[in-house]
Amino acid sequence: MKKTKLFLMHFAGGNCFSFQFLLPHLSEFEVFPLELPGRGRRMREPLIRDFEQAAKDMYNQIMQVLALDAFSPSKFLIYGHSMGARLAFRVAGLLEKAHKAPLHIIISGSSGPSLMQNDRKIRHLMPKPELKLELQSLGGLPLEILENDEVFDFFEPIIRSDFEVVERNQLGPFLPIQTPIYAVMGSEEATTPAIGNWEQYTTTDFTSEVLPGNHFFIHQHPRRMAEIIQSCYATTPVYKY
Repeated sequence: MKKTKLFLMHFAGGNCFSFQFLLPHLSEFEVFPLELPGRGRRMREPLIRDFEQAAKDMYNQIMQVLALDAFSPSKFLIYGHSMGARLAFRVAGLLEKAHKAPLHIIISGSSGPSLMQNDRKIRHLMPKPELKLELQSLGGLPLEILENDEVFDFFEPIIRSDFEVVERNQLGPFLPIQTPIYAVMGSEEATTPAIGNWEQYTTTDFTSEVLPGNHFFIHQHPRRMAEIIQSCYATTPVYKY
């Protein structure tokens, strides 16, 4: 029996290996960890600094996979964290226009489009010491990387380009999608009380949940995140194509 496809969209500075911690809990899915150019398996490709271009890149990756099942369309979901959450929302809209809507999108580490404009931090232009402190506060990079100048220099251009994707290219207009949304955030994030903001961006079902932890709480809760993804598949009554 064909497995349901699950597309994963990484956070800023991430790649196709960023969700390795989650994969052991997702055996019932056919998992496709996507990645933007300039890292991981796409290291030789130029980095992207434009949000719409990044969304189109992710969209194209999904469409290429779906094209392989042209005569037997597969059911699929999308999960994205932080930058990946914003991309998942935009890509879902593009897929709907192509009549290839996902069953559900699961987003974590983001409180929704309109609140993105309230974040005045320009991380992609921060001096290196300040950028390191910011990354340390977010909890996304191990200290071994932050404290090793040679290793950090390798990751720095990737991180800066991803922050630029988010900070210089605001999502807009903020049109709701027709795909259900399940939003999850960490209890220690400043904007977690506004998680319900996502509800206005779907015309159908919306669910939210807060788990203990900071921006990268997902690493402490792989089993629960997998359960959420599984529940989104199990509770979606109709598959839209």
